[in-house]
Amino acid sequence: MSPRYQTFIGAEVAEIIDDLARLRITVFRDWPYLYDGDLAYERAYLQRYVKPGVIVVGAFDDAEMVGAATGMPLIEHADDFAAAFAGQDIDFKDVFYCAESVLLPAYRGHGVGHHFFDAREAYAKAEGFPFSAFCGVIRPESHPSRPAGYRPLDPFWRKRGYSPVPGVIAHFKWRDIGDDAETEKPLQFWMKALT
Repeated sequence: MSPRYQTFIGAEVAEIIDDLARLRITVFRDWPYLYDGDLAYERAYLQRYVKPGVIVVGAFDDAEMVGAATGMPLIEHADDFAAAFAGQDIDFKDVFYCAESVLLPAYRGHGVGHHFFDAREAYAKAEGFPFSAFCGVIRPESHPSRPAGYRPLDPFWRKRGYSPVPGVIAHFKWRDIGDDAETEKPLQFWMKALT
């Protein structure tokens, strides 16, 4: 399957907020995020993406958005990640943050993930960022919802040149499927040099 790609920058992101919100709710509901999201929260959260310096790369099957990848300067998330980077010799102003990459299962394994990283990294380089980073949730091997035969994306990320940043772990709260309240989850940062 070969989707059509379209890039949205800054204010253009407003055109696809609902599509992006629905994709995040659908894809992040699966392992390892198990996110029990709702459209109202997602719409409000994604408003932070409608600003200069933000890129969203959408993958479309005809008019339907089937995948999307987002990116922005890490400095835009300085408050969220300050504790994770405390004591590190990393300047937020030098890092482009690949915030999320979501793709419906039927479209996986056809190179879309590579396209998403290629597009965001090219944008980050053009904007003068020497580093690119993202973070992924850490779930225990023994978690009861872990699917049999699950293959983490670590080999894919390493092939792209990313590696975990030792000790740089962010913490975010969200409600897992079936839970009554939000709980805090650790997310490991991965980074690569773009130069």
